[in-house]
Amino acid sequence: MILSRRQVLISSLACAAGLRSSPGDAAAPQPTTPVNFQVPLCACDSHVHVFGDPRRFPFAPKRTYTPPPASASELAGLHAKLGIQRAVIVTASAYGTDNAATLAAVRERSPHARAVAVVNENAGTSELDRLESGGICGARLFMADTTQSADGAKRRFERTLRQLDGRQWHIQIFTTLPIIAALQDLVLASPVPVVFDHFGGARGELGVQQRGFEELLTMVSSGHAYVKLSGAYRLSRRPPDFPDMAPLVQALVAANRDRLLWGTDWPHTNGTLPGKKPTDLFPFIPIDDAHLFNLFAGWVADSRLRKHILVDNPSRLYGFTDA
Repeated sequence: MILSRRQVLISSLACAAGLRSSPGDAAAPQPTTPVNFQVPLCACDSHVHVFGDPRRFPFAPKRTYTPPPASASELAGLHAKLGIQRAVIVTASAYGTDNAATLAAVRERSPHARAVAVVNENAGTSELDRLESGGICGARLFMADTTQSADGAKRRFERTLRQLDGRQWHIQIFTTLPIIAALQDLVLASPVPVVFDHFGGARGELGVQQRGFEELLTMVSSGHAYVKLSGAYRLSRRPPDFPDMAPLVQALVAANRDRLLWGTDWPHTNGTLPGKKPTDLFPFIPIDDAHLFNLFAGWVADSRLRKHILVDNPSRLYGFTDA
């Protein structure tokens, strides 16, 4: 099997952190350092996953990895340590289009949680109504596979738009910058907001001149697209402070401060361990989320701008109204 650059990066980071596959290492990570800045009230972690007991919430048969448990109560513990009140729970690829674990976690965190589902392409009005009543406000598309073609990405985007017609949802996309560039015209004409995961896949070492980043900035500047400042550890080869991500943050802030979100990406899934079968346990990458949060505060030094990204923008997009 030939590993992609992303797989090599994540595997290297995991090895550098001493990641092992014994049961004791399977627990969802918790912060080991204190948060060193004043977190605004009603701050939102806009990108997390929850993995329940597989006997209750079975994984998809065709998944590419099997994560350990990461419960809603563990997530609440993480957020208590970070000083965060709100969360957006995103259905992970290991569940396929089964959103039951996500919906259960939203119920546990209500009214301080919203969610993004992976929607079956054949889901009709009644299923979408059910998801919406459970706190779902977005549909996630996985298009980061190296086999994903630009034409295929466009067809999936257009199909999802038709599915969401008349709903106040958004489309969230996990993909690469070349695919983002190919989607530019569709995103700029989209009747619903579009959210790109994890810096849109921009890599730290390639800087602001990398292919597709200019198109991403154009979409953000237009107001049609949001970008999550999340997953820096997946995109930089310079742990633990990932300084090469700072210019990307600065460029995105300059493009449109109203279209930026922040997320931990907890519990830091790792689907790239060589030699493992999809049904093997894939321990989480041992990331210190307080350190990531402190890095964000360093990249966004103005406290008013931090509040904008942590509170105002997610309140608008996800419809938070709880005080």
